[in-house]
Amino acid sequence: MDVFTAIKERRSCRKFLSEPIGEDTIEKILEAAIWAPSPLNLQPWEFIVVTKAEVKEKIFSEAERCRKWGLEKSGWKWLESYKVDFLQSAPVIIAVVGDPKKTGLDMFLEDGGVGYQHACAAAIQNIHLAAHALGLASLWFTLFDKAAMREILGIDPAKMPLALVCLGKAGGESHQTRRKDIKEKTTYIR
Repeated sequence: MDVFTAIKERRSCRKFLSEPIGEDTIEKILEAAIWAPSPLNLQPWEFIVVTKAEVKEKIFSEAERCRKWGLEKSGWKWLESYKVDFLQSAPVIIAVVGDPKKTGLDMFLEDGGVGYQHACAAAIQNIHLAAHALGLASLWFTLFDKAAMREILGIDPAKMPLALVCLGKAGGESHQTRRKDIKEKTTYIR
């Protein structure tokens, strides 16, 4: 599959079939993830693959708690109907964990080190594109408290759970969302 086609055709999925994903497929997707760029090639990512229903239930409960908190805090009415049950039905959830100690030279800058987060984001994008190329659907999910997710997944307190990526076969059509024109989002300095 052409990379430009994959980028434009990939969609976020919130409804998955229960069909399991083979370990060889998961490893192929994670192999794509580790080829992402990173500061000083420190490769600050780690991956936790969750298929166990009990753990997915804990993740769902944490996301539901955060959804309710977000509704109360923000007042955003759309959160009333936002469902996070796909966390229970996705056959695979990959937790992407970053190591702040592997951020690169930006750790010495005034604003601190965020390079490790950017590298993990690039790995997440590779996961999405690889999954799409293999005929799977995916979703990038971040509605969770980091301390709670560390506890649920047994993550070292010095490391940062950055995202959950849900993977599986799509249980329906995902609709294309509108993108703004590139001219609205680009400035050239000449």
